Amino acid sequence: MHSQILAHIKRYVQLNAEQEQLLCDNLQIITLKRRQYLLEPGKLCAGNYFVLNGCLRQYIVNDKLNEQIIQFGLESWWIADQESLLTQQPSTCYIQAIEQSQVLLLTEKNRIFLFEQIPALESYFRIMMQKSFVAAQRRIGFIFNMSDEERYRNFSKLYPGFMQRVPQYMLASYLGFTPQFLSRLRAKKV
Repeated sequence: MHSQILAHIKRYVQLNAEQEQLLCDNLQIITLKRRQYLLEPGKLCAGNYFVLNGCLRQYIVNDKLNEQIIQFGLESWWIADQESLLTQQPSTCYIQAIEQSQVLLLTEKNRIFLFEQIPALESYFRIMMQKSFVAAQRRIGFIFNMSDEERYRNFSKLYPGFMQRVPQYMLASYLGFTPQFLSRLRAKKV
């Protein structure tokens, strides 16, 4: 179970065997059924979740009671409500398994402990946060600078396998248009 996260970390920083074991000892495996919630509004986010297998979504429900997907979590991706972790305030979003999934939980308490014991992990998480920030900036740029059709075309080129895993209404929510518009686009074979 831990080989996947260790391989991911090794892409960015090096840990010795003792550090790897300390990290693994501070991770908790969580198995989620399809549609099971990992986080709901009003609850504190427990920590950062590393996706071993499956697919998750993080979303909010807006004033019109529409779901707006903030991000997805696939294999070897991290997912969490960073605002809840930072402020120690209850979350305003949901994290839900789209498929049966397994994640590794690194609690906030354990993360702080590990940063003190293994400084390279702090560098690793800084890199992960930077990559996440770049992805969020890129997504905002796509929303503001591309038409709906261009956004769909670009996303389908970048993530063709992902397009088959996620229900159309979720993909539409993430890309910022209606499921009906997505159906019309797909019918045109864009």
